[in-house]
Amino acid sequence: MDNQKRQRGRPKKNQDADPNTKAVLLRAGLVWLTSSGFNQSSLDTILSSVQVPKGSFYHYFENKEAYGLEVLAHYRQYFEAKLSKHLNDTRYPPLQRLSHFMSDASNGMAKYQFSRGCLIGNLELELPQLPNTFRHAIVATYSSWQALVANCLKQAQAQAEITADKDPAALAEVFWIGWEGAVARARLLQSAQPLQQFGQFFLKQLTH
Repeated sequence: MDNQKRQRGRPKKNQDADPNTKAVLLRAGLVWLTSSGFNQSSLDTILSSVQVPKGSFYHYFENKEAYGLEVLAHYRQYFEAKLSKHLNDTRYPPLQRLSHFMSDASNGMAKYQFSRGCLIGNLELELPQLPNTFRHAIVATYSSWQALVANCLKQAQAQAEITADKDPAALAEVFWIGWEGAVARARLLQSAQPLQQFGQFFLKQLTH
């Protein structure tokens, strides 16, 4: 007989957990939530896909909601790095930087045969079935992304690429509304055409 009975329920946190396990779980979350969404991605399926036991999961995350919010934060950080890489690249004029970002994002979707969308856009569609904590996180994410685009458009104004009567903040908000719609349509059609159409239309409006 065992000297001690195993305690049921979630294991206590310990110092022996593999620090790489959390990174593995976050990467798996990005894959599943960008392809299937939060509600359609069961915790058992996610854990099985990376062969991580539930005990290890609960060492890092209180529940699926906490996990989803951290995946969202991880995605926000990753995507802001991608945005900043292009929008702050002063080797190119500001509007060309925005065009480079759109091309990069489009190529990223094509790489996965348009099976993955934008995690933030996916979660936005699921909001009626999600805890309210997700709403606040999504709004904050869009605000941050819009600020990056607005700053790029302000630089475009300073370099006379767009006229002074344009409102960079309003245009940045319109950009993300349209871009997320184009991402959804690209997944529907399995084609980069909606992304290209929106990009060309948006840039054309800035210069007219």
